[in-house]
Amino acid sequence: MSLVCSARSGGRATRRNAVGRRAAEGLAFAATPTFATMALLTGVLGGGPAATLCSAAQAWPLDGMVAMYLLMSAFHAAPWLKLIGASRSA
Repeated sequence: MSLVCSARSGGRATRRNAVGRRAAEGLAFAATPTFATMALLTGVLGGGPAATLCSAAQAWPLDGMVAMYLLMSAFHAAPWLKLIGASRSA
């Protein structure tokens, strides 16, 4: 969006961008605990009938979906690590 267009809108575009940015930050913080909870529930409750069809042996409890949820939780941990780092430096 050009500066002329945003100036004519009375700052609405700037506010809309700020709201979108806050929503994205909130989603970034929600991803890690959500995936960690999904990994915990899948590990405790099991994957259901589909998990027994997809895996031949359940020797290691971190097979399949549990491992995937843990990896996704680790990959999305950056906002939490930044927050922890900022609080320690302050």
